Amino acid sequence: MSDPLDPDGTPVPPGRLRWGGRHARLAGGLTGVVLAIALTGVAVSARRASTDDAKTADNPVPAAWARPAVDADSLGQRSGVRITRVAVTGGGGLVDLRFTVVDPELANSLHDAGTPPAVVDEQTGLVVHELLMNHSHTGAYKTGVTYYLVFENPGNWIHRGGKVSVLLGNAQVEHVSVG
Repeated sequence: MSDPLDPDGTPVPPGRLRWGGRHARLAGGLTGVVLAIALTGVAVSARRASTDDAKTADNPVPAAWARPAVDADSLGQRSGVRITRVAVTGGGGLVDLRFTVVDPELANSLHDAGTPPAVVDEQTGLVVHELLMNHSHTGAYKTGVTYYLVFENPGNWIHRGGKVSVLLGNAQVEHVSVG
């Protein structure tokens, strides 16, 4: 077998031999990374498409989660609470929902398992409903007291400056700004 030659006809030094070994592993690794990124993009696009099918132009909440829409002022009459703040915290991994009780009897609807509290990203329709460490308020609510719910925000889908629908009791308030 003859030694490999450069294009100008000079022998190739032993350390500079063709593709193989380290070069092939590097190319294979880069191909794998590109393929993983492409598949992730396809999965995210498919998820967005499926949530877009479930919501309508008038209602950004997926049908399975939808509740009667009310304005922020009417939420107190329907669910006994007033939203005071929705904010992204924990480096983007949490959504902090603060509400003040205006009617303790109506506010008890927040404990109803059939209508769990949730926050819905209006751009994607993604429903954020998992409470951090499954923590929720127990016991009687008190008029004028501000309570909180902290939701896990997987993938940081809900972000500052975005709009969400807040689902509390048997009502939803749309177009709430996220701080």
